[in-house]
Amino acid sequence: MGLFDELKNVAGSVLGGSAGQSPIARSVLDMLGQGGGLGGLVQAFQQKGLGDIVGSWVGTGQNLPVSPQQIQQALGPQVAQLAAQHGITADAATGMLSKILPGLVDQLTPNGQLPAGNALEQGLSALRSKLGL
Repeated sequence: MGLFDELKNVAGSVLGGSAGQSPIARSVLDMLGQGGGLGGLVQAFQQKGLGDIVGSWVGTGQNLPVSPQQIQQALGPQVAQLAAQHGITADAATGMLSKILPGLVDQLTPNGQLPAGNALEQGLSALRSKLGL
């Protein structure tokens, strides 16, 4: 199974069905492609003292879990934006993100490193296309 198939399965299982039909899946992928990209996401967690958690997602070992409260702590403005875009509560958004982000970040960093240059945007673009987003 390829990287994009794995990402589709992770997103689909977390979001309760077909990731290709989920506007929330698109928003999560868009979030990873904005605001400093994946590096910005990692930095946001590190700045809030959550570097060990996000580092485990990037690394090649087991992913550490993240709580909805930790997601809110690291990504407050993005959580509020995601919730508002989809008419859900911030609690619902942090719950979804706490389930999906570890697997997505892990799959986007298969070699245990952040992608160089625009490799992440190329990968996200290909993933969006494959998922029909």
